[in-house]
Amino acid sequence: MSTDAAIVFGILGVAGVLFASGRVRLDITAILVVLALILSDVLTPRQALAGFGDPVVILVAALLIVGEMMTRTGVSHAMGAWLMRAGGGSETRLLMLMMVTAGVLGSVMSSTAVVAVFIPVVLTISAKTDLNASRLLMPLSFAALVSGMLTLIATTPNLVVSAELEAKGFEPLGFFSFTPIGAAILAVAVGYMWLVGRHLLPGGEVAPPKSDARTFADLAAGFGVTGRLHRLRVRADSPLVGLTLGETQIGSRYGVRAIGMERRERRGRVSMVSSPGPDAELHGGDVLIAVASLDAVTRVVREEQLEALEITERDRESWKREFGIAVVLIHPDSRLEGETLRSAEFRSTHHLQALGVRRRGEVIEEYLDLPLEAGDSLLVFGGWPAISRLQGDTHDFVVLSLPEELDDVAPARHRAPAALAILGGMVLLAAFDVVPVVVAVLLAALAAIFAGCLSTEEGYASISWSSIVLIAGMLPIADALERTGGVDLLVEVLVDGLGEAGPYFLMTAFFFVTAGLGLVLSNTATAVLIAPIAMRAADVLAVSPYPLAMSVAIAASAAFITPVSTPVVTLVVAPGGYRFMDFVRVGTPLLVLTWLTTLLVVPLVFPFYP
Repeated sequence: MSTDAAIVFGILGVAGVLFASGRVRLDITAILVVLALILSDVLTPRQALAGFGDPVVILVAALLIVGEMMTRTGVSHAMGAWLMRAGGGSETRLLMLMMVTAGVLGSVMSSTAVVAVFIPVVLTISAKTDLNASRLLMPLSFAALVSGMLTLIATTPNLVVSAELEAKGFEPLGFFSFTPIGAAILAVAVGYMWLVGRHLLPGGEVAPPKSDARTFADLAAGFGVTGRLHRLRVRADSPLVGLTLGETQIGSRYGVRAIGMERRERRGRVSMVSSPGPDAELHGGDVLIAVASLDAVTRVVREEQLEALEITERDRESWKREFGIAVVLIHPDSRLEGETLRSAEFRSTHHLQALGVRRRGEVIEEYLDLPLEAGDSLLVFGGWPAISRLQGDTHDFVVLSLPEELDDVAPARHRAPAALAILGGMVLLAAFDVVPVVVAVLLAALAAIFAGCLSTEEGYASISWSSIVLIAGMLPIADALERTGGVDLLVEVLVDGLGEAGPYFLMTAFFFVTAGLGLVLSNTATAVLIAPIAMRAADVLAVSPYPLAMSVAIAASAAFITPVSTPVVTLVVAPGGYRFMDFVRVGTPLLVLTWLTTLLVVPLVFPFYP
């Protein structure tokens, strides 16, 4: 082994430890890898930074914009509503329809976004029927994972493998090259979850009796807010008159949070102000809608000459016309993870107030300065437009429960026909090789903006820049392994051990090595590392590289046995009430079935000896 190869393996080892520890962000680790390759003189700066100009990176960014178009125009939500109607009260019918729909939808948009869209659909169905959500959410996430095996653009590892084939002088994979294999695996996954998998999940088929927890009172009770909501009138002689909310310091001095304000205008009309900011000036007669303990309210009423008012049913009805309430989940890739509600300036950024936080099912009492974690549930309160915007912010939140009064949750619903036409055009251009795939997707992204499906700013905001940096930062690793002889060394070890056993055993080795690394690395990083090794191994064995390459791509999407390896699975942990071992118990047999299906179908589509 050369010194440079040893350095590259050392860098990989350290990166693997950082990936597995979770103490350093994935994108930061990728940047450290780039810097290490440059500082060690393994690659030049131009070579190490070449990943940022790779077509795969541009393609992923454009696909995220296309997925955002589908969400903002309501296309994906309409499919969820159709699923609710078609599935009815049958668990079997709903499970099959949901898995197939998620698989098909995820083949042309982000699988993470698909799961985020369907979680509230499943929870709503569960709330309105006696079906158990825990027996549906894990199958949903598994189907979204399998969707990555259906088309070339469905997931980044597919693009990485195709690009590696092209770099080695082979024909790149086509748009539907994965479809026969992915369709077979999806059919196997649906059959397994129907016959076996769902019976291994926690909870029975029929859930305990429950109410539709979509009313203000029900949601407030679930977060311990009941009894903490008050109406406080500012009397004319109050010392707070003329001061701004920030100047009153009622939050820091008394622990009283003003989440809304009622102000009587001319002719007796009452205007409502949602999430008033610190610069909101108080007038005599204003009524503050506040969250506080009874002791805090008693103190502020006595010391600041306020008047505590009873909350009547009429008040609640008037609030419903102006204010909304929702339960949202912190996304695994959310920018809020590790931030507190104060440091993230949640109120001023989203024009909403967080009324409560639940973590692993428990209500957190002091949450304003608590670092948020992926999977935390927030009860948020604010105006209807702000509540509506949350549904489009799928990179930070997953809306678990929306009020029934919110009818229009898609900001650009009237552009849905244009979005469908753009999506169809993208698929046709890519499928029939009219233009390269990256050009077809870029055209679709631009068309989405020109057609008014989303603005340029919304398009940029839809791109997960941390994912882009992760992909671009890990791509040079393959080049470093190739240049230093690391690939040849790994191939020699594999071929010496398994070469005489035949290509099927080598497919098996690459499948499980990729699946195993995917437990601690991202699936993109895993594909970047293993794809060139598979190509070289095929060359040594004098077989077609396509079967080994497809094994790597399929295994990279088969993250069934752990809830932390991909956001697609992590999203369902909290709403489904799952434990780590639930995924091991249900996912392990599915991983084995995926391997067997891959061994059976891939050589039929891509023979070893063409």
